[in-house]
Amino acid sequence: MTKANFSGKMALYMKQSELFTKTRKEISGDEVSRNAELLGRGGFIHKELAGVYTYLPLGHRVLKKIEKIIREEMDQIGGQEISMTVLQNPELWKKTGRWSDKVVDSWFKTKLKNDTELGLGFSHEEPLVNLLSNFTSSYKDLPLAVYQIQTKFRNELRAKSGILRGREFLMKDMYSFHADEEDFKLFYEKVKVAYKNIFKRVGIGHLTYLTFASGGIFSKYSHEFQTLTPAGEDTIYVSEENGMAVNSEVLNDEVLENLGLEREKLTETRAIEVGNIFDLKTKYSESFDLSYTDPKGKKHPILMGCYGIGLGRLMGTVVEVLSDDKGIIWPEEIAPFAVHLLPLSNGSDKVSQYADQVYERLESSKIEVLYDDREGLSAGEKFADADLLGIPYRAVVSERSLKENGIEVKKRIEERGEIISLESLIKMLK
Repeated sequence: MTKANFSGKMALYMKQSELFTKTRKEISGDEVSRNAELLGRGGFIHKELAGVYTYLPLGHRVLKKIEKIIREEMDQIGGQEISMTVLQNPELWKKTGRWSDKVVDSWFKTKLKNDTELGLGFSHEEPLVNLLSNFTSSYKDLPLAVYQIQTKFRNELRAKSGILRGREFLMKDMYSFHADEEDFKLFYEKVKVAYKNIFKRVGIGHLTYLTFASGGIFSKYSHEFQTLTPAGEDTIYVSEENGMAVNSEVLNDEVLENLGLEREKLTETRAIEVGNIFDLKTKYSESFDLSYTDPKGKKHPILMGCYGIGLGRLMGTVVEVLSDDKGIIWPEEIAPFAVHLLPLSNGSDKVSQYADQVYERLESSKIEVLYDDREGLSAGEKFADADLLGIPYRAVVSERSLKENGIEVKKRIEERGEIISLESLIKMLK
């Protein structure tokens, strides 16, 4: 049988016996969040220390699919991708006052051997604005949107929510640059749509609300995207009528009036922040003299917006809201594989041989398949692992299914399956 392809591209197929990770019934007791428990038990992640996780083969596949979705949506609205440095020059941050630990209390700082102090990037407004001052000077250069998907470092006081709040994490941050307010607002609305598309594609669009919130260290106010769950870190007030919400930290009469909301019509609930967008105005561009000249030669500061999504946080949120007492329920677009193939041979060569044929046909049909070819496990053990891993479809080859000339197929969210032909399985998965 063909071995899994471990080339540069993500392999479409894998034998479970060759997967170096193993499922576990329990993980260390210091993991209290559901995402950490299920992802740890399933072998998706490994905890290195508080707030720092390694993404194992299955988790890496999910993360790369989330990255692909985000990249497609950012490219669709005109984003240009770059990759900036993690090591940060303090002089850039001193221009805006954000090098001070009293202003930004989440810095990780280090030193070169000559005692020169550096930072590990927690965000990238200052270095990007400084970079663009070398390339942007005319109204003809605008508008512009630049993004990256890169590791960030934040010295969080507490990191106890699994991959929801890490000290080292992968983040998509995009920054837009505009000549006037009208152009900025048009792009801001495009980002809202793109974000809604992202959350819909990863399976949580129906639970996610655009939420008015504090801008924190960036601006007075911002918009967040909050996903409803009892495990949420934030309290928000939802307007079902308007399809939006307000974070509790900015819930006041002025905000409600500006948004046209009535307090008594809002429902209090818990939620997880899965994305945020900020109107930065000229806060950073003025510090670096990032400006443009208009057609008359007059100089103006460039308007900016900032748009962030934490990829691991998004993955953890999906697990928090799309799981049951058996394990994870991955949406099809970000699942590690499309189908989990389980042979229940009980020593039957006929079952094993047919399962091998099914695996090879799925492979040749370019369908992502995890093949549980492990020996010595009971049907119950294989089913329990399949439920924990949460792959959307389970395909079982057994003596019973062969008697009906087919494969028993069941969705992860269904209680019962049905026996269908291999051709029907391939057609369904394609």
